[in-house]
Amino acid sequence: MRFTLIDKITEIQPGKSLTGLKNLSLAEEYLADHFPGFPVLPGVLMIEALVQAGAWLMREQHNFAYSAILLKQARGVKFSNFVSPGNTLIVKVEVKSWSGNQCTFQGTGTVNGGNAVTAKITLEQFNLRDKDPALQSSDEYRIRKARELFGEVWKPPATETGVLEATS
Repeated sequence: MRFTLIDKITEIQPGKSLTGLKNLSLAEEYLADHFPGFPVLPGVLMIEALVQAGAWLMREQHNFAYSAILLKQARGVKFSNFVSPGNTLIVKVEVKSWSGNQCTFQGTGTVNGGNAVTAKITLEQFNLRDKDPALQSSDEYRIRKARELFGEVWKPPATETGVLEATS
């Protein structure tokens, strides 16, 4: 099962930060088990939302040159609030350092104006063909699908400042 945890990207500052939204619906299947009678977004999925936000920023920065972006490390993870159905988790990732194919972000998630999650995450980008040339077609497929999904979650209007922001 694949979870897309960024429903909409609201702002990208290329190479610097990205802000996105995760709208939590009671229809999401995992809520039936987490927790019965008190459904909330699991903490691991809050972290995954931060990972996906960071991955979108990395893809956009390198024009989708890499097919895979994986979590390498999560540090200083702190959960402060629940995200219940009908609410929106606003995630923001800010680049702290970028070295080669690894990027470290400070990530935050807020709900109803209060902190829900914070973490420092390190992501690594690569192509599958680098380890096995026979996987080049898989890389091409994954990059094409990522571009298509990015077009669904990010609709950039042009602004005079160079900062791209989506309007409501």
